[in-house]
Amino acid sequence: MMRTTILAIVFIFSITDIWGQAAEPKLKISPLTGDFYVYTTYNTYEGYQVPANGMYLVTADGVVMFDTPWDTTQFQPLLDSIQVRHNKKLVLCFATHWHSDKTAGLEYYRRQGIKTYTTVLTDELSKKNNKKRAEFLMTSDTVFQVGQYSFETYYPGQGHTTDNIVIWFKQQQILYGGCLIKGADDETLGYLGDANVTAYASTLKNVQKKCRKAKFIIIAHSDWKNTNSLKHSLQMAKELRKQNKG
Repeated sequence: MMRTTILAIVFIFSITDIWGQAAEPKLKISPLTGDFYVYTTYNTYEGYQVPANGMYLVTADGVVMFDTPWDTTQFQPLLDSIQVRHNKKLVLCFATHWHSDKTAGLEYYRRQGIKTYTTVLTDELSKKNNKKRAEFLMTSDTVFQVGQYSFETYYPGQGHTTDNIVIWFKQQQILYGGCLIKGADDETLGYLGDANVTAYASTLKNVQKKCRKAKFIIIAHSDWKNTNSLKHSLQMAKELRKQNKG
């Protein structure tokens, strides 16, 4: 009897351990290259747990974040993780379009004294759709110098949304594409409720021209390790344009 009980307890703990390993952590941080890191949080969309990737850069003058966590419970844990891992504070935060998977944390981070940025167009759409808004607004493509790194915000045209921008690190050849670019294995361009389906392909071509020979392409909701994502997204956008013209 005792042996049976012990075996049952061992079995329960084994199953619990398996389940524990299968569950995704609420916050995942993955080194990209050098001082660049991709972070991932999760949220429920149409009944499924969907990952949302963002990126941050560690500089001599502090940490810069590109897009906020989608999971609202992870705003502070991400700050805490950055502080513990790098012994630095977050100083700047950019959102690449108005949807909540990118803007949800803007107000929270602004209250922490962090400078938050979007474009004027993103701010207009955020206000219209009752989303969180940034403190500082960009009126055009802008080059930022933070510590030893420089990067450019670039508006290539309408695609996933009318306001989507990308971030280009020319020296490191890192393209932060957000939701505009889909995964190399994705079968569709995802949610198109706020998209410009006829301009999408031209917009992605503009990204290709601007961000030549990107070594890394970080995208929002799929595997970011396959750099065929931009080429594949462009092909899907061309097909989408044909369908809508027909």
